[in-house]
Amino acid sequence: MSASAGPQDRFVVGVDYGTLSGRALVVRVGDGAEVGTAVHEYKHGVMDSVLAASGRALPPDWALQDPEDYRDVLREAVPAAVRSAGISPEQVIGIAIDFTACTVLPTLADGTPLCELPDFAQRPHAYVKLWKHHAAQRHADRINAAAHERGEPWIGRYGGKISSEWSFAKAWQLLEEDPEIYHRAQRWIEAADWIVWQLCGSETRNVCTAGYKAIRQDGRYPSADYLAALDPAFADFVSKVDGPLIDLGACAGRLTAQAASWTGLPEGIAVAAANVDAHVTSAAAQALEPGRLVLIMGTSTCHILNGDKLAEVPGMCGVVDGGVSPGAWGYEAGQSGVGDIFGWFVDHAAPGAGSHEELSRQAAEQPVGGHGLVALDWWNGNRSLLVNHELSGVIVGMTLATRPADIYRALLESTAFGTRMIVEAFENAGIAVTELVVAGGLTGNKLLMQIYADVTGRPLSLIGSAQGPALGSAIHAAVAAGAYPDIHAASSAMGRVERGVYLPDATRAAAYNALYAEYQQLHDYFGRGGNEVLLRLRAIRNATQLEAAMA
Repeated sequence: MSASAGPQDRFVVGVDYGTLSGRALVVRVGDGAEVGTAVHEYKHGVMDSVLAASGRALPPDWALQDPEDYRDVLREAVPAAVRSAGISPEQVIGIAIDFTACTVLPTLADGTPLCELPDFAQRPHAYVKLWKHHAAQRHADRINAAAHERGEPWIGRYGGKISSEWSFAKAWQLLEEDPEIYHRAQRWIEAADWIVWQLCGSETRNVCTAGYKAIRQDGRYPSADYLAALDPAFADFVSKVDGPLIDLGACAGRLTAQAASWTGLPEGIAVAAANVDAHVTSAAAQALEPGRLVLIMGTSTCHILNGDKLAEVPGMCGVVDGGVSPGAWGYEAGQSGVGDIFGWFVDHAAPGAGSHEELSRQAAEQPVGGHGLVALDWWNGNRSLLVNHELSGVIVGMTLATRPADIYRALLESTAFGTRMIVEAFENAGIAVTELVVAGGLTGNKLLMQIYADVTGRPLSLIGSAQGPALGSAIHAAVAAGAYPDIHAASSAMGRVERGVYLPDATRAAAYNALYAEYQQLHDYFGRGGNEVLLRLRAIRNATQLEAAMA
């Protein structure tokens, strides 16, 4: 491409790695126009009951993936997206990826995944542990207890609890359950960073996943002394995660000849630092200013907020300097199940009751509180504020008069109440939340969006793209390629948002306050020690399933 080519002739590619598929998006540098896209479904999907290579049954709460599926996205989705854009590959100046997190895998020093070694192909612990691998809860509990006992300074930055979804808990599970794999693993790396390694041939670690998922604060990871207190064999763990650290929007390297052959893109173009699917969306939604809470709503919800000061917020997923954009404190919270809950109800609990659209239409005809129900949104555990993935869902108030639309609306409302808990936790810590900006696949449900505005009492804006993470990655690719001086400038030019699409209604908001008070009482009763029946039921279920799997 000519060096004199203008911004309307230059393009970048953003690749969004989701739970079941990867999407490539071709974006024009000058104005953020999305000109081509393609999706590739993972061949192995999520292995949560059986390991594909062996047919071996997996224990409860496991979720694995095959890294070859990620390479296939580069081989299939990227060239297909460029073809659909109708542009020459030579017009592409950069590529960036985002990923689910914490999604981690063990590798050799050269990046070879251990599951690709013949000796380990049938060993579950050699594979990628997906973000929703929740089998390390007991390890997270012990990590947290030891951190509080020792007064570790970093624990408050994570709301007082490290999650079972994150890097250290999953790695400690690996050490305890398959020490041979642990000791053979020379690197323990986020899939996001691993894909960047595959693209440019150089190992890097991005500040986002290092801070939020690998407990890196104030320039360091937890000490070897602390790790040895957990398990002497765990003292060396940081050596497996400590790699060259780079800021978001930085250039991690240049596309190698091999990666160029996979993608069809020019060798030598910029490869941006990796990022997380939720965090990268803030740039796409033009929501980098403090006070704009981004809700990336899909199967789960991630809540991302930039702040101009450091605060320790109880129950949060973390606060990281530069974790969303350089120069700001990035805060993360989340709900482990949102769209998954609605899908579960339609597909399994009430399969004959109609579609999401029909149930939403029926539910919208009800006044607030008309169904007499309150639900807890813990079908996939609680990420914030309780940070306990062994909790489960609850519905209170059902009678013989209860109908599917009643339950469906109560489930929608439960997720809004969970978000309000998060908003109030931020504000109680002195971090203002002035606006909700929603991205993701659930923005088309008008009833759900209005419920969120009414429950939280805040205006709700919508991202102007159906592919927020991929667009956010493309924005970062443009910065890495030198097309913009920083993420703020690129976001302003390439991002898009519709402000104030849904406004809270005072009457409905007042009615929701009464239901929210009941939600809070149930939340604390079942989640903060009032009654641990949910944990006991989970333990009984796990023991029974494990016994059956081993029979």
